[in-house]
Amino acid sequence: MYPISNFSVRSMLGGFDKNFTYLITCNQSRNQVIIDPSVDLKFILPFLNNEPVAIFISHSHHDHIRYLEQYIESFPKIFVFGHSLSAEKFLHTNFKIINHNETVRIGKMQITGIHTPGHYFDSICYLIPPVIFTGDTVFVGRTGRVISSGSNLEELYSSVYKRILTLPDHIRIYPGHHYGNKKSISLRNNIKESPLLQANSLDDFSKRMDEYEENRKANH
Repeated sequence: MYPISNFSVRSMLGGFDKNFTYLITCNQSRNQVIIDPSVDLKFILPFLNNEPVAIFISHSHHDHIRYLEQYIESFPKIFVFGHSLSAEKFLHTNFKIINHNETVRIGKMQITGIHTPGHYFDSICYLIPPVIFTGDTVFVGRTGRVISSGSNLEELYSSVYKRILTLPDHIRIYPGHHYGNKKSISLRNNIKESPLLQANSLDDFSKRMDEYEENRKANH
């Protein structure tokens, strides 16, 4: 568990592919929210104070919402927050739209949505200073990939370079998968470690992404 001044973050590793589910607890109100129901609820139950208030969806790829039905069955009143482009997939839930730069207050926590399309069209990161939950937009050591339907390289570049890397560099990222050499990292250190976060233009980013994919193929 990572304690911060007014809230704490507990990460749960599991799911389909080293996925993270995060349980965030307001230290004053004791209200709790969940980022991405990627992990079986049984691993979270021991750490719940009561019924969690909300689930925040980083994007609607199956592995990130794999156990959503299980969570809703256990907590039928829970709110499900996500981008408006996700709404049709969650009609059976208490779905709440969180738009770009919109802030939701839960307890003493201010949770701001940052729409970051690129890896997927409905990707949205959640900023709770001094941390940000980046889903599959930014990982420790690299960005997300753009290999599936709904992905777009130009949008990913804009999301990463104009919306994430413009945040204060002490902000710590909590990604959607454990793909790096550590679970979380500051933006400052991540830029130092990742060639994909050092591009000086869209063309440069595209070349770096091509190199990354070529190296990935060679090593698999």
